[in-house]
Amino acid sequence: MRQGSGVRDGVGKGQISMATVERTLVLLKPDAVARGLAGRIIQRLEDAGLKIVGTKMKQLDAEFTKRHYFDLEERFGSSVYEKTATFMQQGPVLAFAIEGVEAAKNVRRLVGATFPNEAPAGTIRGDFAHVSKAYTDAQHKVIANLVHASGNSEEAKYEIDLWFDASELFEYETLAEKYTF
Repeated sequence: MRQGSGVRDGVGKGQISMATVERTLVLLKPDAVARGLAGRIIQRLEDAGLKIVGTKMKQLDAEFTKRHYFDLEERFGSSVYEKTATFMQQGPVLAFAIEGVEAAKNVRRLVGATFPNEAPAGTIRGDFAHVSKAYTDAQHKVIANLVHASGNSEEAKYEIDLWFDASELFEYETLAEKYTF
């Protein structure tokens, strides 16, 4: 059963401990949407045994952007926050609540390093983006890195609660769960 924390518990016959099943947030940023990469990115998540339990498309406004990136200015300064906020508001964003075993950690692994030129081939950023920090700094731009993925399960809970009402999150079993877990 899904609890408010987004973590299932209990162990059924032949199943792993469900304490490791969690939910995380994935955002396809305006560059991913504009480039038509949504299907290819979703496929990679599903191919890895993760499932979509909620989805929506949203045009971010200044208030919502501030709520999502509430600590970015404190951590990296107002310049980084302003560039990020402007970038995130330039086009629609696709939001996904993703569920799976150690979902936050596994999604981050699939997405790759923040700076696409440092992301290994085989990761989303490594295959679909190439921009470097040096280039974006010289151009005074934000890194167009296609995807936001929650950093950990605590961050994921905050972000999922921000983006989704409970009625927008779904429980169902995939074939991967039935036959793999």
